Amino acid sequence: MEFLHKLSQGGMLTFVFLLHVGGEVFRLRFFNDQMDHFRMTNENELTGIKACVFDAYGTLFDVHSPVGRVADKLGDKAQAVSDLWRLKHLSYSWLRSLMDEYVPFWQVTGESLDYALAAHGIDNPELREELLNAYLTVDAYDDARVALAGLKAKGQATAILSNGSPDMLDAAVTHSGLDKHLDYVLSVAEVGIFKPDARVYQLVVDRMGVEKHEVCFVSSNTWDAQAAANFGFQATRIDRFGLIDENIPGKPKLMLDSLTDLLDVV
Repeated sequence: MEFLHKLSQGGMLTFVFLLHVGGEVFRLRFFNDQMDHFRMTNENELTGIKACVFDAYGTLFDVHSPVGRVADKLGDKAQAVSDLWRLKHLSYSWLRSLMDEYVPFWQVTGESLDYALAAHGIDNPELREELLNAYLTVDAYDDARVALAGLKAKGQATAILSNGSPDMLDAAVTHSGLDKHLDYVLSVAEVGIFKPDARVYQLVVDRMGVEKHEVCFVSSNTWDAQAAANFGFQATRIDRFGLIDENIPGKPKLMLDSLTDLLDVV
């Protein structure tokens, strides 16, 4: 039986599982009081966590908010530009890692934006500059503030582990106010390669002084959560986009609907 996610409706918690039987998949629901005996042995439970480490872009920060601020200037191309910008942002980081051609993520941000704009026939230097500047003050999700504050109140060490350049991350966490709830902001710039290279995840172990199994790593990106799980973290994926797991190594221990759900499992 596989834990899928947890729901909160009308003040009652419902836990949803998938049961695989003879090639068929059944969805099972258990109410909170039915889970008491199950929690003791559930292999999907997080145990012995000393640090909660978060991906930044897409997990704590809404990567589509920069385009959202200028959507009126892009018209019906706004969503397509935002989606392509995000796609190229990620794929360029992966390609550069494979090519051993690391550059700061800020450069990748500009290069991927240029592609997205050109692909949609947009040549507007002022708009490009506005979009790039907006990425420095990208909006935080509402549940990010609540979750981080709650974890700190519970005595957990907290951190960001991100592809972002240090100056990008510093601007984003300061603008959003998340800096008040973070012990570390770790950037791949320290190792000169992007996620999902194992050297990136090793940064957490080296800098925070914890063992792999003591880390709850949280990401809304399927590939990131799975790579972290494969590395040895207790990974949790936040289901912001309704995606299924990738067909790559590593499987998160938990999939939750919101960052605030972490407060019930850590």
